[in-house]
Amino acid sequence: MPATCSACGTSPAALRRPKTGHALCRACFLAAFEEETHQAIVAGRLFRPGETVAIGASGGKDSTVLAHLLQLLDQRHGYGLRLLLLSVDEGIAGYRDASLAAVRRHQHRSGLPLHVVSYRQLYGWSMDRIARHLGPRNNCTFCGVFRRQALDRGALLMGADKIATGHNADDVAETVLMNFLRGDVGRLRRGAGAGPAGGEGAVPRCKPLRHAYEKEIVLYAYFQGLDYFSTECVYAPQAYRGYARALLKELEAARPSAVADLGHSGERLSLRSDLRMPARGTCQRCGYVASQPLCKACVLLEGLDRGLPKLGIGKHRRLRDKLQDGQPLTQEERRRLGALAKEEPPEEQVPLGELGRDEELWGKQELRGPRDLDF
Repeated sequence: MPATCSACGTSPAALRRPKTGHALCRACFLAAFEEETHQAIVAGRLFRPGETVAIGASGGKDSTVLAHLLQLLDQRHGYGLRLLLLSVDEGIAGYRDASLAAVRRHQHRSGLPLHVVSYRQLYGWSMDRIARHLGPRNNCTFCGVFRRQALDRGALLMGADKIATGHNADDVAETVLMNFLRGDVGRLRRGAGAGPAGGEGAVPRCKPLRHAYEKEIVLYAYFQGLDYFSTECVYAPQAYRGYARALLKELEAARPSAVADLGHSGERLSLRSDLRMPARGTCQRCGYVASQPLCKACVLLEGLDRGLPKLGIGKHRRLRDKLQDGQPLTQEERRRLGALAKEEPPEEQVPLGELGRDEELWGKQELRGPRDLDF
């Protein structure tokens, strides 16, 4: 005999919540999930009445559930928000095409305005082209930097006051664990909170689903019949985050509360009072937020434009500075530069489907990089 819902005591349970272990029927689970999200928004003071909120929409389960919930809760509780959908086309053939189609289907059903920005429009490069130059590793480094900046630029173009992203409790725990493994003290604190905070970008961001388990987001999407895209990015298997995700799954199997514990640890971390973080300024080339003369996106673009994509990653700052300033190189620096050039893989044939998509969306104009756009 199936278990009875522990909330209403009448309907048969449809699931046992991974987060609490409670057996709930479909209706009680949906009500609990929605109320918990509302309480997280209120407790975190994530939004103010009258704000324009750009929802980072990838077409995946997290952003689709987030867009559905924010629209539902805004109507139910009177947040007074103007909600928009903001998507980034990285230029990944056969992957982003399908996910953007899911975003457009959701946009058609919800009626929310949609704006799409592309890497090719902003930077003059698609991720497929970058990957051909870079090889199988470090693609997520480039994509992460460009995507964060693309979301900011898209939000500014839309007049958004905040960006809401679909990061869930598992994502936050992975980030905390990954930053521990890297010893990245600065990011440990910045990446754990729900927001709102400016973080590294120009537009404040918040994560209304940061306390929601990934499994429960999937269940919510299933019970609500939401249409989303579920294929993993073709470049994701090479990402360092995958190792943190695998380790987190092992920890969760041994201790089910590991996901929540890591998230709470990240929230409670405090930096030493004598630790000085880099001052935030603006990029000399594009005007974006930066703690160095050039923002990370412009540093990466510098390497790409020189035909040396790995110049923008790793410990090559002095070499980059000399090349940018036109200073003569030492024999050791010339050797390192030659080694970097030899590491670059040859150009391969463009995958079917990559060319034409961006031209259809944006026209044939191709920009050289973020420095060519007014910020």
